[in-house]
Amino acid sequence: MIADTQNFKPFNPDPIAVLSQSGDWIAPFALTLDDETLKTIYKHMLAARLLDERFIKLQRSGKMSFVAPHSGHEAPQVAAAHAISKGTDWLFPYYRDYAMTLALGQSVLEILAQTTGSRLDTAKARQMPMHPGSKTLNIFTGASAIASHIPPAVGTAISMKIRETGQAVLTSFGDGATSEGDFHAAINYAGAKGAPIVFLCENNRLAISVDFNKQTGSETIAIKAKAYGMPGYLVDGMDVLACYYVLKECVENARAGLGPSLVEAQVMRFGAHSSADDDTVYRSKEELELMRQRDPILRMRRFLEKQGLWSDKAEEKFIKETQLAFQTALDTLAEAEKVPLEWMFDDVYAELLPHLAQQKKEFLG
Repeated sequence: MIADTQNFKPFNPDPIAVLSQSGDWIAPFALTLDDETLKTIYKHMLAARLLDERFIKLQRSGKMSFVAPHSGHEAPQVAAAHAISKGTDWLFPYYRDYAMTLALGQSVLEILAQTTGSRLDTAKARQMPMHPGSKTLNIFTGASAIASHIPPAVGTAISMKIRETGQAVLTSFGDGATSEGDFHAAINYAGAKGAPIVFLCENNRLAISVDFNKQTGSETIAIKAKAYGMPGYLVDGMDVLACYYVLKECVENARAGLGPSLVEAQVMRFGAHSSADDDTVYRSKEELELMRQRDPILRMRRFLEKQGLWSDKAEEKFIKETQLAFQTALDTLAEAEKVPLEWMFDDVYAELLPHLAQQKKEFLG
């Protein structure tokens, strides 16, 4: 146990929170994170928000073809990155999880190389934007098909259990994914086999534009865990420290052989579903303004300010440094040569098959 968190009861009908909206500590246990960790968590959230804003600018200027905004989702994503063991545990994210990979340690250059399809992209520019992945950080490459990454996550966790590696897996997804068969088949199998995995649902109540109540008759996503034989936790997804404490405990329980768990973080998506979506069709400006009053970054900043750990000067300095890092990465990418089209033949097989070799020869003329 990482703290006196016995009050984190599964299937609690009220979302778990440890910070009030005004930034006060309201948990029934003492804060155990040191000052530097608290500031780092906030910096990761703020950097992720700035990155999201830069994504949108890049897409509108024609340098990115697609964006799935993550503003409003920063709390559970950053918390997840801090809850798992970097480079040891495995992360199976979905396409809105760049706050998670950034906080885990993926460089800005690598992220922007992937999203812009640069020659410097470790995936060789053969993946859609917003599909993070990292071999060194054990981040399974994101997938376009909703919930299709959840079964491989469970398979990986079961492999860890069989081999007794002491590792854990965390997989994240939106509420829309819980309406897919892949989700149900995977989580059912994880429960049956006691897989060391944490299922994190970032529930913004909008599967693109379909309201949560039209997706399921269930009161919450967390309550579904009962049917699969595992604990389910409902968390205030706008409270980064609540997300951290719950996820940390679930990850440690998984690693200790106590099996899987399902965490539902109730978040608010501030942007459209993607750059191909017009969210004004299904929600009003007034609704969005109310959402932004619960901004997870503002809540964490208020907490830090009350602890004497943050100030306007620190904020200004960090934003300036972060924007400079973004621009430096973009300048590096601008200097890189274009992606060779013949890369499409690479890495399909360990050895290029004769018919592909012939196609490559004809393509190159």
